[in-house]
Amino acid sequence: MPKIWFVGAGPGDPELLTLKAQRLIKQANAILFAGSLVSKAAMTWANECCDIQDSKGMTLEQICDWLINKAKTNATVLRLQTGDPSLYGALIEMIQPLDKAGIDVAVVPGVTSAMASAAVAVETLSLPEVTQTVIFSRVEGRTPMPQGESLEELARHHCTLCLYLSITLLKKIQTALIAAGWAEDATILVVHKASWPGEEQIIRGTLNNIREKCKQAGINSQAMIIASPTLGARNWTELAKSKLYDASFTHRFRKAEKN
Repeated sequence: MPKIWFVGAGPGDPELLTLKAQRLIKQANAILFAGSLVSKAAMTWANECCDIQDSKGMTLEQICDWLINKAKTNATVLRLQTGDPSLYGALIEMIQPLDKAGIDVAVVPGVTSAMASAAVAVETLSLPEVTQTVIFSRVEGRTPMPQGESLEELARHHCTLCLYLSITLLKKIQTALIAAGWAEDATILVVHKASWPGEEQIIRGTLNNIREKCKQAGINSQAMIIASPTLGARNWTELAKSKLYDASFTHRFRKAEKN
């Protein structure tokens, strides 16, 4: 039975594709990839006979029609999406027409840019006694935010914020975070094309200068913005340690050591 796989291509480095994603790319008869976001290197494993199409100029209807038509004559069809399909991937919008057409679908997760950005910058998104919460969000632009999810409201939690699709809205980010009580010298991390060989850029700054630094670096697309009280912890002289590895802490695999 034909099946359409929605596959996460990860952040850009083809080595960060999952083994399952690589196997499916090898097996695929047809691949529709988001060329404006997905590196062509992700197609390294595709066979010579595979029908590969770039979707960057397509509408939602054209994407769904292409997938449905290919599924009629091919056993394995892939929709290759940047990062993870479940996060800002228009996944349900594409799957509903396929459900109506009676086509089987499956989803393969991928590494999202928030994780890749923290990794390449050697940062952690959570720390004991600092923050245990990570919020994935975006800044309101042409797409409105639901009630209660404005950046200012989210920022009041003073936890880690990973902001997608918002690099052109840094002025709004500065205004919202300051209004939420963040200091102007709070550390901000911006990573452009995290993990893309030869194209990755890491910009570190503060809330009051990160916009100018990004302008100087020419970063205006495909960037992850991270605001977090954990940034820079690698250089802290004092750090609250995890209880899991504390010698005085008992858990089911180890008994606490006696003093």
